[in-house]
Amino acid sequence: MFKSVWQFLLRGMVVSLCLICLSGCQSITQKDDGVIHLTLWQSINPPIYRDVFQQLVDRFNQTHPDIFVESIFESDPQLPKILTSVVANVPPDILSFYPEYTGQFVELGAIRPLEDWLEKLPVKSDIRPNLLEQMQLNGHIWSVPMDTSNVGIFYRPKLFAAAGITEIPKTWEELRQVAKKLTIDRNGDRRPEQYGMLLPLGKQGWTVFSWFPFLYAAGGEIVTNNRPNLTNAGAIAALKFWEDLIKDGSVMLSPPERGYEEDAFLTGRVAMQITGPWTLIMKSAVDHEVFPIPAGVKSATVTGTRNFFVMKTTPAREQAALKFLEYILSEEFQTEWSVKTGFLPVTLKSAQSKTYQEFINSQPLLKVFFNQLPVAKAQPRIAGYSRISDSLGRAIEATLLGTDPETALKKAQANLDLIWEQNSEVKTQKSE
Repeated sequence: MFKSVWQFLLRGMVVSLCLICLSGCQSITQKDDGVIHLTLWQSINPPIYRDVFQQLVDRFNQTHPDIFVESIFESDPQLPKILTSVVANVPPDILSFYPEYTGQFVELGAIRPLEDWLEKLPVKSDIRPNLLEQMQLNGHIWSVPMDTSNVGIFYRPKLFAAAGITEIPKTWEELRQVAKKLTIDRNGDRRPEQYGMLLPLGKQGWTVFSWFPFLYAAGGEIVTNNRPNLTNAGAIAALKFWEDLIKDGSVMLSPPERGYEEDAFLTGRVAMQITGPWTLIMKSAVDHEVFPIPAGVKSATVTGTRNFFVMKTTPAREQAALKFLEYILSEEFQTEWSVKTGFLPVTLKSAQSKTYQEFINSQPLLKVFFNQLPVAKAQPRIAGYSRISDSLGRAIEATLLGTDPETALKKAQANLDLIWEQNSEVKTQKSE
């Protein structure tokens, strides 16, 4: 339904289009050496992890003399460049990107379905079921996960001990009470020197991503029957819980759109922060531990994954790209990548291997995230998800700044209903 909208926007990227054509044509031109040369766009950070990935890509190239994969770093945000490359017919052969954009790529006809290839491989049954679910849309498989992770809540044990807290919170109500105990106003000026928890202020991706564990823990969704549904009971309950923390005065809001920064936690201004194992907190000298997202009506968290898409090019190039994806799912790649980076393996065989089990048992903090894998769930992959995320982000931000959660979500839903109806009318007119 959003195809016409995106095509309209993309036609305006004339300057970018010219640049893409110039650089892209050079990068994917087949060399006359009997080898299929593939381009792969990725945004792996930090650089030390890119080095690990390059070493693994080099190994693939050495063991596949008829294929050469060139890994190209593209810094975020790269979505406009990806979309422009599709319109210019010079996309990369393999793209590493967020699975929530699957629907958008499908609408544009940019990616190749993978079920005909994956169904023939034994590794399909080895992929974690919840990750296999996020690879699919409308009855097709569209991507392969490179790795996965999820979010928990980091905390300062010394601050917990000073407040007399001896057990980590396991439910929302326990988390709320712990946050109150950890909030300290020493001089009575109603401006605490220490807050119980940091919440991310903003309307962009990190705020929405950080809220999703609470949405899922409340049994909520934001998409029903391929349409936005922001006003279900679970969504309202999850946002109401964040409002309760604000009203308790036990939350410090981050600077706008910087909820991922760790400074307040590291300096002791806040005692708890929502984030994942990629955080710099893991490598810091300050005391820190982590616990799972406390349960609402159930235990849940949100996955943070990087998926590989095979872009539509030529049959020969697509088949070569599929060989590389088979390598990505191999125990060799999954185990070495996970051990060297701290990301979590996507296959059960790798996770259960002796090498990985020895590694994860030596990493107690990382094991918290590993143990959450069965209850981790991805963000929706529906076409138009970026619009849903934007409207949802505005509702979350409005709530953090004082708007009633149900009112904020109803306003966001009304905006999305209008967009969906308009695009439905456009689609109907085109079909007549």
